[in-house]
Amino acid sequence: MRKINIDIETYSDVDLTKCGVYKYAESPNFAVLLFGYSVDEGEVQVVDLASGEKIPHEITAALEDENVTKWAYNANFERVCLSRFLGYPTGKYLSPVGWKCSKIWAAYLGLPQTLKAVGAALDLENQKLDEGKSLIRLFSVPSKNSEKVMPKDYPEKWLLFKKYNKRDVEVEMAIQSRLAKFPVPDFVWEEYRLDQEINDRGIALDMRLVENAIAFDERSKVELSAKLRELTNLENPNSIMQMKKWLADNGLEVDSLGKKEVAEMLKTAPAQLAEVLELRQQLSKSSVKKYIAMKNAVCSDGRARGMFQFYGANRTGRFSGKLVQLQNLPQNHISDLEQAREIVKSGDFETAKLLYDNIPQVLSELIRTAFVPHDGMKFVVSDFSAIEARVIAWLSGEKWRISAFEKGEDIYCASASKMFGVPVEKHGINGHLRQKGKIAELALGYGGSVGALKAMGATEMGL
Repeated sequence: MRKINIDIETYSDVDLTKCGVYKYAESPNFAVLLFGYSVDEGEVQVVDLASGEKIPHEITAALEDENVTKWAYNANFERVCLSRFLGYPTGKYLSPVGWKCSKIWAAYLGLPQTLKAVGAALDLENQKLDEGKSLIRLFSVPSKNSEKVMPKDYPEKWLLFKKYNKRDVEVEMAIQSRLAKFPVPDFVWEEYRLDQEINDRGIALDMRLVENAIAFDERSKVELSAKLRELTNLENPNSIMQMKKWLADNGLEVDSLGKKEVAEMLKTAPAQLAEVLELRQQLSKSSVKKYIAMKNAVCSDGRARGMFQFYGANRTGRFSGKLVQLQNLPQNHISDLEQAREIVKSGDFETAKLLYDNIPQVLSELIRTAFVPHDGMKFVVSDFSAIEARVIAWLSGEKWRISAFEKGEDIYCASASKMFGVPVEKHGINGHLRQKGKIAELALGYGGSVGALKAMGATEMGL
């Protein structure tokens, strides 16, 4: 046995999209329903576990044999779910050594990232069955009355579900066959293995802080809404439509209540309107939702797992974030960060309200502190200096930029100098132009153009 192609169908009462596969498979009600597999390109077999069939011993043994290559589409799902099926405890999973993912292969070649879309793009003879979504809603998630639907309840649809499971394995094998002349380099598979180890290990959370932050946010929203109702007499001050109308009735016509637009309005708005706008900004603070994402994703051992998607950005191969989105955490600038953290962790809302005018902003700045190392350990945080700009300059052979890096110059200043034809120095002559150079640097890589500049705020800064 050299390789196995695998696809499974599962059941859990945990929402996969909100909680991730690690929490999903941890549910006491989790079960593997169907196990479709092919050994060494042979006929696809479907083991009906929900009806009492058993996976052959040599196949379960192969799952733990690092010398047998296991292929699946989005293999992290199969590997984590089968770890649970085999009785592995939380925090222990089948070794990623020996596992390969045809989704990564597709992404590496710039193909779409869903099995259905890849099959269509490659014009395969056998395509993924369209009935899959409705069958998954029927058998893989709780029914409306929170019960688990059994095969005997819908025997004809269950037969179709088995056919769907078999077809998925066949499509995955056809994709591999079609892509055989364009293999993924070994170093990329090694990076994938490392990614899987990172996701398996996860990151510890201070759940007391998380729970209290959620409670603080709820109390803050109640009080902010009450104050806004008092100031505006609106039934629902969080309604964009109602707020726009109130502002218009009070002499301020607005097209949008987005973060940037409100910040611009606050520069000139009369005091009464400014107070309302500031309170609404606090009420709509979205970053605190990350605490909810932490609570959803955390496993029983206090660690959140599955935070990264390898090759999430195909073509460039960059990791993308999932669930809590660790690559996009708000910065913290408050001077008494440790004190603020302790107040929230202790649950003392009244003291927090007394010391801080903007509770949602404080909670936002505490998000990073919810991630904690082991006792006696510490996090070491590092960052590459202008890494995107350096790599793009090297790949494109942009010699003036490479020269700027060689001389240790600030690339944002160098770009601004080119853009405006004047010398630009950070904290020096024409230093105010540096930010415009930075926006251009960040927006215009990888073929970014006018749309990318606008998305990063170029219009607001007068570019």
